[in-house]
Amino acid sequence: MSGRPEDAGDFDGAGDFDGVADEADPSSVSQDGSDPASASTSASAGGKLVLVGTPIGNLGDASERMQRAIATADVIAAEDTRRFLSLTQRLELTHTKRVISVFDHNEQSRAPELVELIRSGQTVVLLSDAGMPAVSDPGYRVVKACAEAGLPITSTPGPSAVLMALAVSGLPSDRFSFEGFLPRKSGARKTLLEELRGEKRTMVFFESPHRIADTMDDFLTVMGPDRPMSISRELTKTYEETLRGTVSSLRDLAADGLRGELTLVLAGATAVETAPEDHLDAVGELVESGVRAKDAAGQIAKQYGLSKREIYEAWLHR
Repeated sequence: MSGRPEDAGDFDGAGDFDGVADEADPSSVSQDGSDPASASTSASAGGKLVLVGTPIGNLGDASERMQRAIATADVIAAEDTRRFLSLTQRLELTHTKRVISVFDHNEQSRAPELVELIRSGQTVVLLSDAGMPAVSDPGYRVVKACAEAGLPITSTPGPSAVLMALAVSGLPSDRFSFEGFLPRKSGARKTLLEELRGEKRTMVFFESPHRIADTMDDFLTVMGPDRPMSISRELTKTYEETLRGTVSSLRDLAADGLRGELTLVLAGATAVETAPEDHLDAVGELVESGVRAKDAAGQIAKQYGLSKREIYEAWLHR
């Protein structure tokens, strides 16, 4: 489940802390002014990477494991060091002397440094502004580098906007797909939604409040008016709200915009009994646009959960 980095500034994948500033952070800070390079080394065990899930709004969700991981780490790799320091102050936590920033634009270059720190025996805690790092938040590249280096990786789970919105949506939750941030531009957004129109699993998306009206217009165009869905906003915060209805009804509610960070949950497509012959016009449109007939049959089959071979044979014998 991967996010879209260009949207991370709009929505961090799980929320943020009420009242915490969102300034650009320095690359390395030290609480006591000491040299960051003098971080302590774990003596009792080898180094490891610990992914730490943090609250998505309500500080009461800060687990004991999360706080202990922060307090005992040798190095903290935070998406925004100022937000991290604000979090520790509000939780009255003491922590490692060294805190370095790992965000979208420097994560690739930071990864080798963190790998070497772990190899040297240090425990590195990786966390994002809120929620679980590496899930529509920075962290994936660091995890990948550590995995490739054969280093230990573990996690302290935390609150998740994805799972919470899914759980309270009232939609089937036994099987679902997480699609992350929707594309900014309508054309790309519609293309993605077209690909997902035949998806039978419940789908979860992130969207920013200033694009929700346009996004719901695209949902209406591609998914139709009657598909059940929900929109959750400000999860775990004071003004938490989940709106439930259909694409059409929620599109009307979102016409003037919605405040807060938004998690959209869309019902999967219902199975409809159709014959391969029912889709030959769609195959023909793709063929006229330059797509090979076999590939066109494959696209239509995937969209509607049908057999590619049967659609292709129906096309050949039309």
